[in-house]
Amino acid sequence: MLRYLITLQANDKEGLVEDIANKISHYGGNWLDSEMRSIDGVFAAILQIEFPPQHWPLLLDDLTAIDSLTFTHAQTSKIDTNLKRAHFRLVAYDRIGLVQDISNKMHALNINIERFSSQYETASHTGIALFRADFNVSMKDEQEEELTQSLYAIGDDVVLDKIEE
Repeated sequence: MLRYLITLQANDKEGLVEDIANKISHYGGNWLDSEMRSIDGVFAAILQIEFPPQHWPLLLDDLTAIDSLTFTHAQTSKIDTNLKRAHFRLVAYDRIGLVQDISNKMHALNINIERFSSQYETASHTGIALFRADFNVSMKDEQEEELTQSLYAIGDDVVLDKIEE
């Protein structure tokens, strides 16, 4: 079995995830990890699967047959590193360039973003536009304090929590 990363996009419709899951299972594939979302009528997903390489072309043909589905794929490998992994939540007033500021701070410290999920919302009691981000990073042990200070330096409105798992 080989590992593959697949990104998918399609017009959202009932049963789409079931259809994809059935096609993967039909050939003995194992669904490992995923993030899926429907935004404004468009379904988007990123999947990591283990799949028998001899059946890979058949799966690609089956996915191509799904109406309006577009996808990309790449073979991956499990990478084991000695880096520390950490999970954070950040809340700040929404503004243009905030994701750029966050990613620039991490890049400057050579910290890798492994997962990043964000949401826009308005505060119920004030109506102020808020940006929320939930992210996982890999870094050297001694970088956690640097990262925290760097993210707080983005602005006085930044609230950052480390999530213990």
